[in-house]
Amino acid sequence: MFETATQSIIRQMGGQAGKPPPMDGAGGEAAAKSGGPAVSVEPSEAFVASPGIAAITDRALAYLAAGYAVHFSGPPGVGKTTLAFHVAAQLGRPVSLIYGDHEFGSSNLVGRENGYLRSRVTDNFISSVVKLHEEERALWVDNRITTACRYGYTIIYDEFNRTRPEANNPILSILSEGLLSVPGLDNRGEGYVRVHPEFRAIFTSNPLEYAGVHKTQDALLDRLITIELDHYDRESEIQITMARGRLDREDAVRIVDVVRELRTVTANHQFPTIRACIAIAKVIGQRQVHAVADEPAFRWACRDVLSSVMSRATADGRPAAQIVDAAVARVCGTGMGMIDPSTTGLGSD
Repeated sequence: MFETATQSIIRQMGGQAGKPPPMDGAGGEAAAKSGGPAVSVEPSEAFVASPGIAAITDRALAYLAAGYAVHFSGPPGVGKTTLAFHVAAQLGRPVSLIYGDHEFGSSNLVGRENGYLRSRVTDNFISSVVKLHEEERALWVDNRITTACRYGYTIIYDEFNRTRPEANNPILSILSEGLLSVPGLDNRGEGYVRVHPEFRAIFTSNPLEYAGVHKTQDALLDRLITIELDHYDRESEIQITMARGRLDREDAVRIVDVVRELRTVTANHQFPTIRACIAIAKVIGQRQVHAVADEPAFRWACRDVLSSVMSRATADGRPAAQIVDAAVARVCGTGMGMIDPSTTGLGSD
C-alpha cells in the first residue's frame, strides 16, 4: 500500500492557455515529478483497503464533497501521501502534485512572468510612407495551483509545511472565497481567477518536531479539516505487509508483531513504521525464507532495517541490535543461536 502502491499515474497532461490540457500519452510516476501541470490517476489494485483505512478514506471524501480541503497530518512512514493519492483517485479528476520546498515563493505555486512577446508591424500601404508599430508585453505562465483552479483539478500538496508560510498565502483566498489573486495578469484584465467548482485540495504534513518543517499560519489551518494519522491497527498492517511483501499471513504476522513490539520500548517520537515491515517482508520474500527466529536471513534483515531507528529511539544505553534481537525472541521464540554471516549474504555483525 505505502510509498507508491496507489499511485497508478498513467499519463501526464499538458495544455495551452484557455484550454483544458489534453491527454498527450506520456506516462509513469516520473511525470508527476517532472513539472507537468497534471496527471491522471486511477485506484490501484495494490491498495489495501482494510476497514480502518476505508473509514479514513470515507471521512476524507465526505469533507471534500462538502467543499473543504483535507489535511493528513502525521509522522513519516504512516502512509499520508499514498492515502492522499488513493482519495484523489476516487474523485476521478486530474491531479496536480506539489512537493513542499523551503525555496518556494508564491510564484512557484501561482505562476510568474516568463519572457516577453515582442511584435512589430510595418505599414507600407503608401509607398512613400512607412509606419512602424512595436509592442512588447510580458508573458505570464501559470503554475500548478492556478492551472488546477482554472480547470478543476485536484491538488495534492505533499508536506506543505516544508514551504515557508508566506509562500502559501495565495491558498487562503482559494479555500475561503473561491478566488485566486494573480496580480501578474492585471495587464490582461484578469487579476483574479475564479476557482472551478470541481477543484479540490489535499494536504499532507509532518509534525513540527521533524527537521525542515515550518509552523503553519493559523489562517490556513483554519481552512483545512485535519485528519491525524498514526500507525494503523494491527490487522491493517498485517494485510499491507502480506500484499507488499507477497508473504503468507503467518510470516506477515510475525514481522508486524516484531515492529509493534519495538514501538513499545521507544523513548521519543522515533518509531519503526510500516515501511520497516514492508522492507523486511520483501527481503525474506526475495530469499524465499520464513519469518522465524532460527532463520539467519530474517534476523539480519530485522537488525539492518530496524537498528537505525532504534538507535535513535531508545534511552537505556543498550545496543540497538540487542534490542531488536530481544524483540524477535519475544515474538518468534527463543531459538536465537549464533549466526554465521556467510550463510546469510546480508552482512556481518
